[in-house]
Amino acid sequence: MAKSPSTYATPETIEEQGTSTGEGLEAKVVVYNCNCHTYQQVIQLFCEAIPGMTPGKAFELAWKIDHQGSAVVFEGDRATAEQIAKRLATGGLRVAVQ
Repeated sequence: MAKSPSTYATPETIEEQGTSTGEGLEAKVVVYNCNCHTYQQVIQLFCEAIPGMTPGKAFELAWKIDHQGSAVVFEGDRATAEQIAKRLATGGLRVAVQ
């Protein structure tokens, strides 16, 4: 994640099909690093788009994305996951629903 963005990423949502693991979770939202948003921007997007997200948890996820390349930011029903992914993609983040 860059300190100050000079360009903006095109919103991108990637849908991936998979098989259920039997854990009762239907989908997860994965966010990928794009080096075009500040931590503050990512934290704000997470807090606005993800139910129950706190600034502290959002920072932890942003750090993980920045240092590991991606992170699962939501697990739950597919409809909610798709709605969250759409909101995050609209904010310019690279996301996938798995």
